[in-house]
Amino acid sequence: MTPTTETTVGIGGAAESTDMVLNIGPQHPSTHGVLRLRLVLDGERIRHAEPVIGYMHRGAEKLFEARDYRQIVMLANRHDWLSAFSNELGVVLAVERMLGMEVPERAVWTRTLLAELNRVLNHLMFLGSYPLELGGITPVFYAFREREVLQNVMEEVSGGRMHYMFNRVGGLKEDLPAGWAARARGAVSAVRSRMDVFDDLVLGNEIFRGRTRGVGSLTPQAVHAYGVSGPIARASGVDFDLRRDEPYLAYGELQDTLKVVTRTEGDCLARFECLLAQTHIALDLADACLDRLAELAPGPINQRLPKVLKAPEGHTYAWTENPLGINGYYLVSKGEKTPYRLKLRSASYNNIQALTELLPGTLVADMVAILGSMFFVVGDIDK
Repeated sequence: MTPTTETTVGIGGAAESTDMVLNIGPQHPSTHGVLRLRLVLDGERIRHAEPVIGYMHRGAEKLFEARDYRQIVMLANRHDWLSAFSNELGVVLAVERMLGMEVPERAVWTRTLLAELNRVLNHLMFLGSYPLELGGITPVFYAFREREVLQNVMEEVSGGRMHYMFNRVGGLKEDLPAGWAARARGAVSAVRSRMDVFDDLVLGNEIFRGRTRGVGSLTPQAVHAYGVSGPIARASGVDFDLRRDEPYLAYGELQDTLKVVTRTEGDCLARFECLLAQTHIALDLADACLDRLAELAPGPINQRLPKVLKAPEGHTYAWTENPLGINGYYLVSKGEKTPYRLKLRSASYNNIQALTELLPGTLVADMVAILGSMFFVVGDIDK
């Protein structure tokens, strides 16, 4: 008989209090782009979270200084690739404010219409992709079907599918194609008639509600502390929307249609509900703009500009209610044909900082649910 030997191995009490540092990312499949999260774990709970950004920094703000006022529209178009039209809009509004320029009424209403169609396109992407991150694959197919309907009319009017390049200082590139308004109205109607898919298929799903209700609650105090804006802030009860509170474009005349949706829970479910409700309202605003455009007499869509456009010396600030939140544009001019400085305040950059407040104390299993509910675009962070 072979003798046996028993060995007792002790790991000591120190191992029980040892934290694990886990890196989520920066590979692309981890999130919406190249973001890295540095998590400190205590078992299954997150003790500390640090978003690490800058992996796709393109230096757009520095490039603004080497491009003239027509060319910077292209650079500003791309940081939030789901909100290209709205990104362009903020830049041209800042330059027009610096010039003291009034744009034709037809351009004002057309810009408002296209901004709301772009808002719907942005929100549909997140309405489909967020359930996908929680294991529900079906909604994303419906979301892309509706996006195609609206992308078709946006492409027809601008020539671009993602980066429209349709705004110009002084108005828009050109007038709407013949019969486009009727096709746009049909597209809006078609999308609205099928939005109940997200009301029933997603919000009516008990698994989705179980994964999101009470998870990742953000307080109003944290919203103000981190400068969070958009549907994420409104889901925490912060009732602020620039379109209503400091109207620009034609929003001052759309107050009867424009409704600001808020929730008080501040959790993942509330953020999704605000995004969905805001999509319905954007479709209503698009219809209201189409109605007004039908009443306007034919007229110019832009202002005639000199061959070399120079803004007077000075500085100005313009901000817009972009689909993901507040975008700000601080423009400084020395009287040249290029900006001396153009500082961009993007919504995702501020919103993502709140993860340091949201993630600690939650389970690792809830991390993806919280991360997806922040509705960010990484290019909007690393601008």
